[in-house]
Amino acid sequence: MLAGKTIMISGASSGIGAAAARLFARKGAQLVLMARRAESLRELAEELTADGARARAVVGDVTSVEDVRRAVDEAVRHFGRLDAAFNNAGWGTAGPALHEVPDAMYDQIMDVNVRGVFNCLREQIPVMLRQGEGGAIVNTSSTAGQLATGAVAPYVAAKHAVIGLTKAAAADYGGQGIRVNALVVGSTRTPLMEAAMRVMPSEETAYTRAIQRRLALPEEVAEAAAWLCSDQASFVTGAAMAVDGGVGAV
Repeated sequence: MLAGKTIMISGASSGIGAAAARLFARKGAQLVLMARRAESLRELAEELTADGARARAVVGDVTSVEDVRRAVDEAVRHFGRLDAAFNNAGWGTAGPALHEVPDAMYDQIMDVNVRGVFNCLREQIPVMLRQGEGGAIVNTSSTAGQLATGAVAPYVAAKHAVIGLTKAAAADYGGQGIRVNALVVGSTRTPLMEAAMRVMPSEETAYTRAIQRRLALPEEVAEAAAWLCSDQASFVTGAAMAVDGGVGAV
């Protein structure tokens, strides 16, 4: 499914990104893993390498175009190419009503979730164009990218923007064989969600809109990303694919 493909994953040190790294490695991909948390990232790369995978760790922040460029360059330098990318890095937090949102919160949410995806696309796509063989990119959005889910307003705006960037990139580069899709992810059992649930009235509060009445596992989201990165999804581009337990259906 992914055998022989070189794939970059951002936000790879934990949660969905780490689950994707393990899954993609089992499917035969060569990986460049990017995240800010150096120790967790290197431990993951060592784990994958010990299991026989080919994985490189690049410590960096997606809000820095230089860091993103280093990760893309690492893929080309070490593996010779970049076939796909899972732009998964993101950040959100509980917050006040829109009129009370501080500038610093707005800036951080928009920088990580929007500028981060933009930086990744801007660095990954030229490599794929030069290779001349197309490619596949998956961006992580959220149910907040389609619904006002109760999340803080800048996060809702940012995840809508991720879907907009996805559709724009799909339209711009579809003729050159580069597919760009987004995952619309519902509440998922990640470390960030686990921390948020500690201040919720109950765990059910985290998935109140989901038809399936539970949180997603990171591995379930990773499976969707793997399919979109693979040739099995060869006629899918510009899509916002729901992995949300049915939140968007009601």
